[in-house]
Amino acid sequence: MATRERTKHVCRPGARFCAPWLVVAAIIFVAPLVVAADPDTSKSVVVVDPHESDAAPSFWQAYRWHVVGFISLCTLEGILILRLLVQRAKLRRSEAVLRESEARFRLMADAAPVWIWTSGLDKGCTYTSRSWLEFTGRPAERELGDGWAEGIHPDDMPRCLAIYASHFDAREPFEMVFRHRRHDGEYRWILDRGVPRFTSEGQFAGYVGACTDITERRRAEDGLQASRRELQMLAGQLIEAQEVERRRIARELHDDLNQGLALLAVELELLGRRPPGSTAELRKRIQALSARVKDLSSTVHDLSHQLHPSKLEHLGLVASVRGLCLEVRQHHGVEVEFAHRDVPEEIPEATALCLYRIAQETLRNVVKHSRTDRATVELTGTCGGLRLQVRDPGVGFDPAAPGTGGLGLVSMRERLSLVGGQMVIDTRPEGGTRIDVRVPLREPDDVPAEEVTSLPREEELVTAGPSTEPSP
Repeated sequence: MATRERTKHVCRPGARFCAPWLVVAAIIFVAPLVVAADPDTSKSVVVVDPHESDAAPSFWQAYRWHVVGFISLCTLEGILILRLLVQRAKLRRSEAVLRESEARFRLMADAAPVWIWTSGLDKGCTYTSRSWLEFTGRPAERELGDGWAEGIHPDDMPRCLAIYASHFDAREPFEMVFRHRRHDGEYRWILDRGVPRFTSEGQFAGYVGACTDITERRRAEDGLQASRRELQMLAGQLIEAQEVERRRIARELHDDLNQGLALLAVELELLGRRPPGSTAELRKRIQALSARVKDLSSTVHDLSHQLHPSKLEHLGLVASVRGLCLEVRQHHGVEVEFAHRDVPEEIPEATALCLYRIAQETLRNVVKHSRTDRATVELTGTCGGLRLQVRDPGVGFDPAAPGTGGLGLVSMRERLSLVGGQMVIDTRPEGGTRIDVRVPLREPDDVPAEEVTSLPREEELVTAGPSTEPSP
């Protein structure tokens, strides 16, 4: 369409040039014929020599007006032909420039990171870039007209076409987001922007627009919104957990320490008011009071150890986890088997605290939910990291069931994220549970590529089914 418009524009000056010269040529050619045909004009023009009265007129005398007209006509026709050749050369150059411009536009459209399209006056698509055809996997003929809309998701079709038609009629730019089917059948989110285009005379010629695949951006936005909701829920659970912990500490202080100290004060007061008569009896009562003080000291030690494990700083991770297993066996009757192998002596404080808290939380879950009296804890040093495994043959749980992802699992994942570790939960109903945690001891940039690729993927962090023992 652009070529035809350019051609018409170039030919108009040639037509304006040809018309008057054709009229002049016709007058020059016809005028001698009229003069020669008029007898009065012939008589007045021809001069008779008295000495040559009987001689015939010469060729020039008889046909000079014909010759002049013919030469004038040939001259004008030559000028006209030259002018037409010049116009034709300009036209060819203009068409060549136009073809080059169109080829440049198509090259730029095909190389652009977006998908370019154009539409005509009938709202139908007239051009799509090659990248769009690669996205849809269809030939260009099927995308022209209204064919491009065949891949729009059925739920987005009415809204999409209504936006396109209303803005097209109003000659206004538009922007819309919809789902479109890719060549593999997957629906992708597309951002489509279009603006009206006009000719040099200001006449509306259709629309030109560009499409962009924003699926990954939409997924990131959805993931960010989900993270915000999870963060809000986690903040609420954290506040609730703090209140529960405060109530527990207050109860421990009131029920054990406060009552024990009150009882000790009463016994000391009685001992001061009515001391025993014999030294043996006094020694016996003092030993009983000493044992009571030791019990109170042990209670304070246990409470302090629950708040912050001092053994971890002084004795190391192995001794702290072993002591934790002994405490679980003594206080809850769960036989916890502990084993360690190739654990380095120098472990970063953050890593050691992370593994200890995970072991503490996991054993607490074993006591509360597993309904078993046996568990196994293994702490192993690997190439460039540490591995903690906690197993129990208990009832297990369904990871997909609602309410199974409590604050304990969330806190363990958050602790691991701070030290660059990962966790795999392998469980199934009535099939036991295995917690497998791996934490690197080096910075992520220093870990070899084969170690990084061997770490579990995000979708493997929670699995259901029989556990398969991974290699250390």
